[in-house]
Amino acid sequence: MSWTYKGKVVESIPDEYEGFVYLITNKKTKQKYVGKKLAKFKTTKPPLKGKKNKRRGYKESDWREYWGSSDRLNEDVKNLGEDKFTREILYFCKSRAEMSYIEAREQFDRRVLETDEYYNGIINVRVGGSNKLRQALLEHK
Repeated sequence: MSWTYKGKVVESIPDEYEGFVYLITNKKTKQKYVGKKLAKFKTTKPPLKGKKNKRRGYKESDWREYWGSSDRLNEDVKNLGEDKFTREILYFCKSRAEMSYIEAREQFDRRVLETDEYYNGIINVRVGGSNKLRQALLEHK
């Protein structure tokens, strides 16, 4: 089961994006889940022989196989099958702060904790404001 963005299948995530905010929908019950996912993870390797600095880099995350952090959602995916769900990317984000803010904004706007229509059981966010974040958020309007 692949991810879609604006109706098109996503094969890869452009390098300028750190991750995305997504919506997973159960086709049978219409229950939904709003979350965020990093596109790449930071890696750290030991220094080369005779050197002192660690080697840092990036590797692609498990976003292609990811189904969210909700235990109830993952249980339904396991029991019903992946074909009973849609995975839609709502926003591509250039920073972690932007991703966290937009995820929380979507969750509050959709009132995910106030209804059984969503799998979400918690809204956990910590975002600091900055000019860079404000500029990025203006792009999503």
